[in-house]
Amino acid sequence: MPDDRRHRSPLGNDPHAGVRVHHAGPELRDARAAGLVFHGRGGSAEGMLDLARALDVEGVAWLAPEAAGGSWYPYSFLAPIASNEPWLGSALSLLHRLVARCGDAGLVPGRVALVGFSQGACLSAEYAARHARGYGGLVLLSGGLIGPPGTPRAYEGSLDGTPALVACSDVDPHIPVERVHETARVLAELGANVDERIYPGLGHTVIDDEIAAAADIVEGIAARSRRPGEGR
Repeated sequence: MPDDRRHRSPLGNDPHAGVRVHHAGPELRDARAAGLVFHGRGGSAEGMLDLARALDVEGVAWLAPEAAGGSWYPYSFLAPIASNEPWLGSALSLLHRLVARCGDAGLVPGRVALVGFSQGACLSAEYAARHARGYGGLVLLSGGLIGPPGTPRAYEGSLDGTPALVACSDVDPHIPVERVHETARVLAELGANVDERIYPGLGHTVIDDEIAAAADIVEGIAARSRRPGEGR
C-alpha cells in the first residue's frame, strides 16, 4: 500500500491551482477550436505544444498547463484513487476550469479537444468520463481510465458521438493493454465514436500514425466551426 504521507501537497488541497498555462495559436476569442493538452509524468507543457504544432491545424488555440512538480498525481494511475489525492482532484478541477475558460470565450465543449499523453491521457480520459458530454474530440495517447482493476465505471451523461482516439502499444510498460481496451469500451458505452489503435511492440511513445489520426479529429472540429467562405 503506498504511503501517501510522503506526497502530501505543500500547496494544500489544490496543488495545481496556480500552475502556468502555456498558450499557442490564436487567442481563444478568435479561434475556431481549442485544444487542451496535458503532458505526462516528467513531461512539459512545451513538449505538448510541440505535439500540437505537429498536428498543423490552423485556427486552433492550444492551452497547455504545467503540472506542479512535473506530475499530475504521485502514484500509478492503477493505484487506489484515494492515494493520488489531492493531486488528482486538483488536476481534474484545473481541466474543468480550462473547459469553462473556453466556454467563456465562446468555445463550447463541442469545439474543444481534450488531448493527453501518458498521465495526461489518463487525466483526459477520466475527466471526459466523469463529465460526459459532446466534446469536439478526445485524443488519448498511451493512457486510460484511472483506478485499480475492478474500479466501478458507473459514469453518467453521454459523450454524444464525440470522436475519440484511444491509442497505445500492446507492451507499454506503464499502461496495461487490458486497461486500454476497457477505456475504449467504456467511452463507447458513453456514446463516443471510438477509434482504438493498438500498436504491437511499440513501447511508451507517440508515432506518426497517431499524430495523423489526432490531426484528423482536430481538423474536423475546426472545419465544423469554419465561417462560410473561409479557407483552411
